[in-house]
Amino acid sequence: MYQALLTRRYLTSKIMPLLAAVAVMLCTAMVLITWSVMGGFLNMLLASGRTLMGDALITWPVVGIPHYQELIDELRADPLIAAATPTIETPALLAVPTGDTLMVQAVGVEPESYSAVTGFKDTIWWRPLEKPLPKDLDRRDIRLRMPNDNLLRAAMALALPGPGGEEIPAAVLGIEAGGLNRRDPGGWYDPVMLMLGYDSVTLSVLPLSRAGVVVDVQKRAFPVANQFRTGLYEVDAKSVIVPLATLQEMLGLDEAVRVESAAPLGAAVGQDGRESFTRPSVIGRDPARATSILIRGAPGSTPQTVRDRAQEIYARFYDSKGDAEGLPRPTRIHILTWDERPNVAQFIGVVKKETSLVLFIFGVVSLTSVFLVFAIFWAMVSEKTRDVGILRAVGAGRSGVAWLFLRYGLTLGVVGSILGGALAYTVVRNINPIHEWLGSALGIYVWDPRVYYFSVIPNQVDPVKAAMVVVTGVVCAVVGALVPALKAARMDPVRALRWE
Repeated sequence: MYQALLTRRYLTSKIMPLLAAVAVMLCTAMVLITWSVMGGFLNMLLASGRTLMGDALITWPVVGIPHYQELIDELRADPLIAAATPTIETPALLAVPTGDTLMVQAVGVEPESYSAVTGFKDTIWWRPLEKPLPKDLDRRDIRLRMPNDNLLRAAMALALPGPGGEEIPAAVLGIEAGGLNRRDPGGWYDPVMLMLGYDSVTLSVLPLSRAGVVVDVQKRAFPVANQFRTGLYEVDAKSVIVPLATLQEMLGLDEAVRVESAAPLGAAVGQDGRESFTRPSVIGRDPARATSILIRGAPGSTPQTVRDRAQEIYARFYDSKGDAEGLPRPTRIHILTWDERPNVAQFIGVVKKETSLVLFIFGVVSLTSVFLVFAIFWAMVSEKTRDVGILRAVGAGRSGVAWLFLRYGLTLGVVGSILGGALAYTVVRNINPIHEWLGSALGIYVWDPRVYYFSVIPNQVDPVKAAMVVVTGVVCAVVGALVPALKAARMDPVRALRWE
C-alpha cells in the first residue's frame, strides 16, 4: 500500500506535469504546421495570380476600351505606376496536335509591355536551364541541354520566321494545356506531343457586336513558339497567349474606317451620261480597342492605391475625350485590383475558407490540451490537499495558493508552447526531405505534384503566426489550470489537514 502511494505521488508530481507540457507542445506544433503549410499554399496562389495580372486593371469586356494607348501613356506618366499594358481576353476553342479541342481563354498581348507588368518572360518554360530542379538529381530535365535561348526570343516576340523572311504570328500555350507534355514527379516536363516551332494549334473565336450578338466564327492557325507556367493550374491548363494585333483583327477590335451609311455603293450615271463607280465617303476612323489594361504599381505601392490612382487618371482621361469617343463613363467602367476580378476573387475566397475551416478543426482538436491540463491539475490539487492545508494554516492567502498553481500551469504552457514552436519550425523547414524519406522508405507519397501541381510543399514559417500560436498555447495551459487553482484556493485548511 505504501509503495502504491509513493507511485501515485511520483506520477502526480513528475509524470503528469510532463504529460501536460507534451500535450501543449504537440497541439501547438500541430496548429502551427497546419497554418504554415495551408497558409503557404494560399501565399503561393496569391503570388502566382499577382504575377499574371499585375496590381490592378481597367477593363471593359466585349466592346473594349478605345484610345487605350493614350490612356496607357497617361498611366505610365504617373509616379505611382511603374508599367501598364493592353490586353484582350476572350473565350476560345483551341485545337491541339493531339486531335482534342479545348475550351480556353485566349489572351492577346504586346509581349514586352506585358512582361513588364506581369513578369511574363520569367514564366516561359522552354529555355536553357543552368541548374537542375531540387528533385532532378540525375539531371533528366531536357532544358539543361538546350544550346541557346531561341525559343525564349520567339516567345517574347510571339512570332516565328516565315518562308519569305516575314514573321508569322505565333502562340504560347499554358504548360498543362491539351496534355501535350508528361510531367515528372520531380516537377519538370517532357514533351510527348509537341514540337515547338513546327506544330501548330488552331484558335477559334466568336467576334461579338456591341449588343453581344455573334457576328461570325473566326479561326486561325498559330505555330507554337513556347509554353508558360504560372503555378495556377486553371491558368496553365486553359490559357493561350497570341499577339494583340492578331486577336484584335480576329475579333473586329482593330482600327476600322467609318463611312457614311446612307451613301450608295455601286454604279451611278452622271450628268454627262457616263457610268461611274461610287464609294461611300469616309467620315472618320474607329480606333483599335483593348478589353483590359493591366497596371503594375511602383515599388512600395499597394494594389488598392494603384486602383484608386487609376480611377483618378481614367476620370481625367474621360473628361478630355467624352462620350463622343466611345469611352464608357467612369462610373460604369470596371477598375479593380487583381484579386477583385470575379473569378479570381471567388477562387481565392474558397481557398481562404478551406484554410480557415482546417485551422478551425485543428483548433478544436487542440482544445484537448486545455482539458488534459485541467484533468492533470485537478488530480494534482487532490493529491496535494494536505500540502495546501499546511500552506493555508501557516498564513498563505487564497490568492497566493491560486497563483501557485496558475504559475505552475503558466510554466508548463511556456515550456510546452516554445518546444511546440521549435518542433513545428523543424518539421516545416524540412517537410520536403521528410516527405521524400516517407516515399523512399515507406512508399507513402502524400504529396504528388502531378495532382497538386506545386512541385514542393511550402516550408516557410511566418514569425507572426508562430508568435500567435505560441501565445495561444500558453493561454490554453493557464485556462486549463484555472479551475483546479480556484479549487485549491477555496479549500478549508482544517479539512485539508485531515485529508488522507
